[in-house]
Amino acid sequence: MDYSITFIIVIFALGFIGSFLSGMLGVGGSIIKYPLLLYIPPLFGLVAFTAHQVSGISAIQVLFASIAGVWAYRKSGLLHKDLIIYMGGSILVGSFIGSYGSGFLSENAVNIVYGVLALIAAIMMFIPSKKVENAEMVPFNKLLASSLALVVGIGSGIVGAAGGFILVPIMLTILKIPTRVTIATSLAITFISSIGGSVGKIITGQIDYYTAFIMIVASIIAAPLGAKVAQKINVKLLKWLLAIMIGATAIKIWIDLLG
Repeated sequence: MDYSITFIIVIFALGFIGSFLSGMLGVGGSIIKYPLLLYIPPLFGLVAFTAHQVSGISAIQVLFASIAGVWAYRKSGLLHKDLIIYMGGSILVGSFIGSYGSGFLSENAVNIVYGVLALIAAIMMFIPSKKVENAEMVPFNKLLASSLALVVGIGSGIVGAAGGFILVPIMLTILKIPTRVTIATSLAITFISSIGGSVGKIITGQIDYYTAFIMIVASIIAAPLGAKVAQKINVKLLKWLLAIMIGATAIKIWIDLLG
């Protein structure tokens, strides 16, 4: 890998953009960074990352991006503690299983899993959700939440994500959690998920640590900024922005897989 000044600037920029959006939208950032790392570096004459490298870099970077975002929400009153406990525990187990198992999958298989997750998430984002915004007033089905988190953890662990990009639509549409509560709480759950994902990627040797370090620095700066912006802008705008981003990514991935 050529670690030139151009490389550092490009990777930092990608990390900053992805982490800002992840903090703003309540996702760990892999929904954005996965395609950015796959497609953007070659446009600047840099060596292309493999799907396994991208998933490894994403996994460890999301660990830092999500905790930075959660820190920004710590006094907001939007963190749903019960959801974090039930979904966090399940997704931690699932993400470790998926991330460890991904070391035995082909490049194409990793991209296919990502494409399926992104497509499901894009469709679910367009289903209406309710409007209550107080975290303490929101009941949910604990068994359903835990089961869904386990499945999401396995799939997202494979692609180096913490699952935020599919947790968000699941929490909005199936568990009926309000948008702002979902955005804040999903960051805490993705942080827990990213622990299992990172451990699995480290054990199977899928991480380019130099690149990951650059993106971590960018995420620590950008994620809290995105979280602060999210608390000040329209909820519907947040939801549509996330839906458009997920949909565009899903289309791009499937065009490449089927092309």
